[in-house]
Amino acid sequence: MTVASLVRWYGAHPLHLLALICSFALAAYAAVRLFAFQPVGVAIWFAGAAIGHDLILLPLYSLADRPVQSVLRHRTGDLPAVPWITYLRVPATISGLLLLAWFPLIFKMVSRYPAATGLSEDVYLGRWLAITGVLFGAAALAFALRLRRACQATGPDEERRAPRHGGEKGR
Repeated sequence: MTVASLVRWYGAHPLHLLALICSFALAAYAAVRLFAFQPVGVAIWFAGAAIGHDLILLPLYSLADRPVQSVLRHRTGDLPAVPWITYLRVPATISGLLLLAWFPLIFKMVSRYPAATGLSEDVYLGRWLAITGVLFGAAALAFALRLRRACQATGPDEERRAPRHGGEKGR
């Protein structure tokens, strides 16, 4: 089987298939190791994660996504159509996951942490805000570069170009 026929049959590059097989192998290895030591705990965690995501988080971030799309749907006609929402969703998701994982330390809700580790919990809010700022800044930079590339690729067409001498086009 050639690479071209594999791409036609599979629909993606063979490296994609190899990466997918490797990730399934790693997940199977982790599942076997985890189920060997704590099968009930893993099953409870898996069920709780599925229920927590599907019944709680998915409706929440779907509701949060709708107003953003409706407010920012109207864009100027001068810019090319670039899918901007991803550049908002990715940093917001990563920042939200970091907040979800570290919220007890970010909001100083853990009283035993400094005594157990000898570390201060005062730095977590500032660091989370800094990471969030860097994520949104990097997303804004990536969006600006993508928008610039799209503007250069399309070029100014005749409808967008302003008349040079103050007269109307076609005279």
